[in-house]
Amino acid sequence: MTSFNYTHILTQAVDELSDSQSYKGLFHQHKDGDPLPSAKSLFKIVELARAIIFPGYFGNSTINSHTINYHIGVNVETLFNLLTEQIQAGLCFGQENSNHAINDNEPCRETAALLAARFISKLPELRRILATDVEAAYYGDPAATCFGEIISCYPAIRAISNYRIAHELLVLGVPLIPRFITEMAHSETGIDIHPGAQIGDHFTIDHGTGVVIGATSIIGSNVKLYQGVTLGAKSFPLDDNGNPIKGIPRHPILEDDVIVYSNATILGRVTIGKGATVGGNIWVTEDVPAGARIVQRKTKDE
Repeated sequence: MTSFNYTHILTQAVDELSDSQSYKGLFHQHKDGDPLPSAKSLFKIVELARAIIFPGYFGNSTINSHTINYHIGVNVETLFNLLTEQIQAGLCFGQENSNHAINDNEPCRETAALLAARFISKLPELRRILATDVEAAYYGDPAATCFGEIISCYPAIRAISNYRIAHELLVLGVPLIPRFITEMAHSETGIDIHPGAQIGDHFTIDHGTGVVIGATSIIGSNVKLYQGVTLGAKSFPLDDNGNPIKGIPRHPILEDDVIVYSNATILGRVTIGKGATVGGNIWVTEDVPAGARIVQRKTKDE
């Protein structure tokens, strides 16, 4: 055993790591009374929302037509309480990071409860549009045996349901929490959908792994993507200080009835016209006309 004293090395590391300049922009300072976002609570929120939207497939599996009103009522009440707490955490985080912090967290609590109630009022519409996504997956996959298989097993439905939940929260003005929810699906399924994307009904992703849909993407109705598809940005404008300018559309628009096959990459604010097909392993940076079919061309040596 060596008798070397490590204390001074550890003390120096602590001092350097505690220097405010070293953690500038990397430190979230907790204030007494402010809740913190909880991954465990957000996971429960998603599970509760799924149980309400797809009763019997998520949550209590013994639910039936006689008990559905009771079970949904219990789930809605639990969801409201959990969601209020997590939205409040997001609002407090948003205030701190927008330099408009307030000392009293009660306004945050009242706003959070109102936003949670408004979100819950959107659940019937979320169920309606997710039902169209289930239909699109079922009718687009000959291997699927029933809707129940789609809901229970297909990663696309898990990712799309997380996205649609997160998107509604983002539209309501909730900071941070929507991104948490879509990143949970990203970790679970390998499908990365930014909550800011706008996606129409009857949307499906076959297989799914590696799909990326950027924040300002716009996707119409009856669109199908395969694994590895990227709807990304070529570049983004900078301000005079070299910082990215936020809010400028920089991702593709896919109109209705578009199909994009595996590993295609579509970059920039280009439009893929209605009914167009983009083949696999294609790099697209220009508009594609409606009804066009874009595929790789073989070289003379192939």
